[in-house]
Amino acid sequence: MTASTPVVDVPNKTVTHEGRTFTMRPLAEDTYTVLVAGVPVGRVVYSFGAANPVVESPDITEEALGAIGEAWFAAIDG
Repeated sequence: MTASTPVVDVPNKTVTHEGRTFTMRPLAEDTYTVLVAGVPVGRVVYSFGAANPVVESPDITEEALGAIGEAWFAAIDG
């Protein structure tokens, strides 16, 4: 279980989680690149009703990226 709950800012396309701000950059429908300070750390893909994390950096865990994705998709679909 993650230590904190992600906070989503849809107009600015950001999610704050575990003390860091992640920028959500759309790649395709239901697919986003997740960046920290302009550097990609992974992707989240919404498929079959869930956010599926794809970690691309040792700077983030699959659990954290999944929580960010779930919060993001809940907010934009909300």
